Amino acid sequence: MSQLSLSITLDDEATFENFYAPFGTLQHTAMQCLSKRSEPYIFLSGNAGTGLSHLLQAACKLERDSMYINLGLLDANSTDKIFEGLEEGSLVCLDDIHIILLNQYWEKAVFHLFNRCCENGTRLVFASHKRLNLMNIRFPDLITRLKSGVVLHFEDYRDADLLNLIKYRAKRMGLNFTHDLAVYMFNRTKRSAGSVVDDLKKIDLKALSEKRPITQPLIKSALDL
Repeated sequence: MSQLSLSITLDDEATFENFYAPFGTLQHTAMQCLSKRSEPYIFLSGNAGTGLSHLLQAACKLERDSMYINLGLLDANSTDKIFEGLEEGSLVCLDDIHIILLNQYWEKAVFHLFNRCCENGTRLVFASHKRLNLMNIRFPDLITRLKSGVVLHFEDYRDADLLNLIKYRAKRMGLNFTHDLAVYMFNRTKRSAGSVVDDLKKIDLKALSEKRPITQPLIKSALDL
């Protein structure tokens, strides 16, 4: 079981099998690197809804002694002590790292964690909603470290990919979703992977609770359209 921090539990559905990554996208490249555990350090960036948190949590599920930390949950009293001993595990995944890299104190904390992990052979994966080369990092040695591995920036899913994502996740969930129903839902949902998955869960819950087949009226009701 992976270790947890900052009141985070790993999402049961955050697995590589549940992740839709079209061939040729950088999401697919990242999934290959993470699932094969072939890289000692990876820096991923992209907008919300491009799969960053899903991939980090999926990677942690492959390791018995991993750590997933959502830095977006830090409060004003947090200290770099949350990084103590992380290098003793096999994998450390830091989500929303852009939040702390705006602060010189935290820059040095990440720098020292990076060095300890390198010395101990601990794999590192960082995720950010800002491109690495657009962050105003003032500690040159940290910049060097952060650029030393695989650096990938995810583009938003294209409309065709999001439509296929609806079909893919619906099938994984055991939902009877025809192409026409997928198009109907797609035209009425927010254009992001996270929104698509959330709406599918609402539709599934509605169908189960009312013991009704999935139809356009049910989708409309489930999504409050």
